[in-house]
Amino acid sequence: MKCPKCNKGDSSVVDSREADEGIAVRRRRECDKCGFRFTTYERQEQPRLMVIKKDGTRDLFNRDKIAQGVYKAFYKRPTPMAKIEKIIDDVERELYEKNLEEVTSKTIGELVIKKIEKVDQVAYIRFSAVYREFRDLQTFEDEIKRLIQRSRKTATK
Repeated sequence: MKCPKCNKGDSSVVDSREADEGIAVRRRRECDKCGFRFTTYERQEQPRLMVIKKDGTRDLFNRDKIAQGVYKAFYKRPTPMAKIEKIIDDVERELYEKNLEEVTSKTIGELVIKKIEKVDQVAYIRFSAVYREFRDLQTFEDEIKRLIQRSRKTATK
């Protein structure tokens, strides 16, 4: 494994443990040349899953694309990284558990939105605004009002 700091190819595993509920192995590594420590994850290779985009084109499922959007939604939010990673892991796991060969980007987006809404409402608005392509302030206002009503219902239960 190459060191992200000095790019040397030799590193030693310092610690290894299960991650993501046993789906992955988390390894702490130390570069043999510069001593820099970094983390890697080893995951089981998943079957190919094609994503059908809005324009009808198909692309291989890419966990990193989901992660980028989720990380942007949670930017500067007081949410632990473990919770953010769990959202991404849960979405990926649920998609593969369906044993589908193809899935629409809409299905993926809605799954992500549901997970984010349970964790952080500001991140939810950020993600929704991009994913659902909010065009004006009225759309933001309507969505915020819906969230307020939902949280009031939850608080009274």
